[in-house]
Amino acid sequence: MEYVNMSLPWLTSHYAMVPQLVEKQLKTEQEAALRYNTKTPRYLHIASPETNLWGHQRSYRLQVFSFTGDHLPESQAEEKSMSWARYKVAITKHKDLEQTSSSLYSQNNMWTPAVDFSKYIEDNESIEDEDLVAWVTTGFLHIPHAEDIPNTVTVGNGGGVLLRPHNYFDEDPSIHSPDSVYINPSSKDSCDNNRMACLAQETCSPVLEPFTFHGFDGVMKFEDSE
Repeated sequence: MEYVNMSLPWLTSHYAMVPQLVEKQLKTEQEAALRYNTKTPRYLHIASPETNLWGHQRSYRLQVFSFTGDHLPESQAEEKSMSWARYKVAITKHKDLEQTSSSLYSQNNMWTPAVDFSKYIEDNESIEDEDLVAWVTTGFLHIPHAEDIPNTVTVGNGGGVLLRPHNYFDEDPSIHSPDSVYINPSSKDSCDNNRMACLAQETCSPVLEPFTFHGFDGVMKFEDSE
């Protein structure tokens, strides 16, 4: 997204900065290697030359949610063993010899790792009209605190990536899903409308004793001190 100075349609003598969608194609592996501390495009697409009914390129959109801390400085020798973390997203040409971004054996020799991901980017091959691989780094930094006991709350902690179709279909594909079944309170015990109501009759399942939770008695002990 870029701001463009445009005249107002209803008052052409006045101008305003208006956000405008600007399309740019990344053509090489180095161009498509987005470092962790750089601004990521709002819309990052892996597009096909094929078009949908409306003439738009059929593509998938990558949305990355990552709240990791700062990366280890590249001046440190052991950084080579985790060079994948330099990038939020890196798009490379698919190669049979580039199967993983790291190796279990790197922990034994961090200074000359078995896999150095940064070398995948150095050859800077073209990614146009090629089979591609998207390497995505995501995660979050969690500092333990008292409220983690007895369980860690997940709200506010998280990271991930969404792979969403964007102009891939001609319309919302969910309209072709089978019709839903509406179950009202009076039909919750009906096997015709609710198969789960008769699940116990149709399956062989163990009969378990009622479960009662007595807290953390005997597990966590607190002593008063004077």
